[in-house]
Formats: sequence, structure tokens, C-alpha cells
Amino acid sequence: MPAYMISYDPRTAKNYDALTKQLSEWNCVRPLESLWFGNLNGDALTIREMLRALIGGNDGLFVCEIKPSSDWAGVKLHEAVTAWVRANIGK
Repeated sequence: MPAYMISYDPRTAKNYDALTKQLSEWNCVRPLESLWFGNLNGDALTIREMLRALIGGNDGLFVCEIKPSSDWAGVKLHEAVTAWVRANIGK
């Protein structure tokens, strides 16, 4: 299964419980407030469309496949996030 980075930009006041619930059900990890990583079936367009219904009409949404061996660095990430990144991206 490909690894994806999913980020959203809450431009309007909205409850994001449905979005975070869906990403959690997909076993995604959350390194930052509006950034998630996960191994998901489908392409970026399909994932975007599935999540689009869970955000506001003016909110931004970005889905990008992450390739193994991509360079990365982080500060003060939860141990589970660092473990997921090492297992799925490397380093």
C-alpha cells in the first residue's frame, strides 16, 4: 500500500471530528495538528475525493504520495509518528 501525506487548511470554523475519525480509522498517524501520514489504498485523487466531503467548502486539502527513501526531518514528534515514518519512508 502506498504511503500518503494528507494536510488540510481549516479556513472556516468547522468541526473536524468526521475527518479525524476517518483518518484514525485508516490507521493514519498525526505528526502535526493538520498533517497526517498513512498507508492507503487508491490514488491521491480518490483519497482526496473521499476526504473532501468531510471538510468545509472553503477549506484546503492536500494529498501526496510519499516515496520510500524520501528525505525527512522533524522536531518533537511523537514516538509512534517517528516509528511510522522510519518504517514507511526510511532513515
